[in-house]
Amino acid sequence: MTDLTAICALGATEPRRETFGALTLAERPDTALLSVALRRGAAQPAPLGLALPGPGAWAVGEGLAAFWTGPGQWMVEVPGKADTDVVATFLPNLPGCSLTEQTDGWTLFEFSAKSGATVGRLLERLVNLDTASLAPGRATRTAVEHMGVFVIRRAEAELAVWGTRSAAESLWHALSTTARRMETSGWAQQ
Repeated sequence: MTDLTAICALGATEPRRETFGALTLAERPDTALLSVALRRGAAQPAPLGLALPGPGAWAVGEGLAAFWTGPGQWMVEVPGKADTDVVATFLPNLPGCSLTEQTDGWTLFEFSAKSGATVGRLLERLVNLDTASLAPGRATRTAVEHMGVFVIRRAEAELAVWGTRSAAESLWHALSTTARRMETSGWAQQ
């Protein structure tokens, strides 16, 4: 029988993590991702008591978080559950919805900083967005270099980037290069 070893999206058995001055970039392979689509005529559910957010918003609840992706559509993040069957787990909590496991198709990278100003400067360099539109509790779909991503401002000094797993190495390169340039120029020291 074949002996299989689980690997992260970047190809190692342990998640990658790098620090650039006051910025830390980390691979988060432990977070499960589930797409949720409300079926016609169904009432909007509240999985485990979480009110699913509206356009451009991200909401966090007990053991899960969600962000809006379109009318009647959300992505649900479940930290620490990437190795479980999240569809089976959440099916009873999401009546009237179609659920699709997304964990293996996406990869999550998270930035943490010592200040929100550092994350704001990082955003200015990463995406073509008004940073005020990506305040804490906000999420959007955008592009980093040539890759489509979801960007979530979890807190003033925390930023999450979901990208396709097939482009994980390219996305990591784009994120880490931007952070390294900020460190070299002195912008990531605060």
